[in-house]
Amino acid sequence: MLCYVAAAGWAVRIQSQPAQLSFAQFVADFSEPGGDFDTDNLISNEKSYLHVIPLLEQSQVTGGIYIGVGPDQNFSYIARIRPSSAFIVDIRRDNLLLHLLFKALFAASRNRAEYLCLLTGRPVPDGVEGWRDASIEQIIAYIDGARPAATPALDRRLHEIINRFGVPVSAKDFATIDRFHAAFIDSGLSLRFQSFGRPPQTYYPTYRELLVETDRTGRQQCYLASESDFQFVRSLEGRDGVIPVVGDLSGMHAILAIGRWMSERHERLSAFYVSNVENYLFRDGSFTQYMENLSHLPHSDHSVIIRSIFGGYVLSDSVPGYFSTSTIQDISELLFKYSAGKYRSYIDLLRQ
Repeated sequence: MLCYVAAAGWAVRIQSQPAQLSFAQFVADFSEPGGDFDTDNLISNEKSYLHVIPLLEQSQVTGGIYIGVGPDQNFSYIARIRPSSAFIVDIRRDNLLLHLLFKALFAASRNRAEYLCLLTGRPVPDGVEGWRDASIEQIIAYIDGARPAATPALDRRLHEIINRFGVPVSAKDFATIDRFHAAFIDSGLSLRFQSFGRPPQTYYPTYRELLVETDRTGRQQCYLASESDFQFVRSLEGRDGVIPVVGDLSGMHAILAIGRWMSERHERLSAFYVSNVENYLFRDGSFTQYMENLSHLPHSDHSVIIRSIFGGYVLSDSVPGYFSTSTIQDISELLFKYSAGKYRSYIDLLRQ
């Protein structure tokens, strides 16, 4: 942003800093009216989600601005990429409420063990500070062996924390947040992805399985498998650097507003996790607008799309025994091939 001031009879041109928005202002100003989808999406159903980590490392995807959809799968990508800010853009307002719950849990927790205990309503172990070096398997064993406790005091505490974020949250919203939290408490680490109007699939992983998943080289890369990764995400949440936004990837406001904000600050996109949303965008005829929106996000040669593919497609990145395939694509390549007419259908996108 440019402005001019008078100095000794001269008009002096200076560069002013863009206005700083609060967390609540980001949420309000960047969001669109909410839409519907037939899942709660409390956890991922993409067991292959960590398979892209070596590809991200090889492509030197780091820093910048991260954008993603859905639940806490994003935190594992954020922990690896270490962006300066992250936006979680989802058509469902319920996803925003879920991320307010996650944000409050980060604020209430000192380490991974306490976070998972509070998330699942299990008693926090005595001397929890000493659990910083515990393996994820040790934390899982503790939670699996503990019984959920009554949570009214915890719910009140989390409500108080959420109110401090400044985002308007109604009684109905808090009831939704409590319902989400109750699902984690009731099912514990056996929680699975939930859908409505279509039967659950036997291959949907439990939360426990997602926590111990590995990348293609056998490394545990979930953000809750490493205290340093957890603490990075916690610190980013603590400085309001993970911003949930209600928006359609092919909508006319949210993605464009993020792009304008990035341009004002000379930021570049590092990664955009879209799950399998592109399939739905082709179905409803909005893929063209999505490409238009994507072109307005400042990016570099290291900027990538992270996508997950279902439906039995066997691709070069598919791993036997997994019912999803997670892969990346350079955004510049995606935009160039689309403009060249290479992507007329979702199948074309997968083949390319």
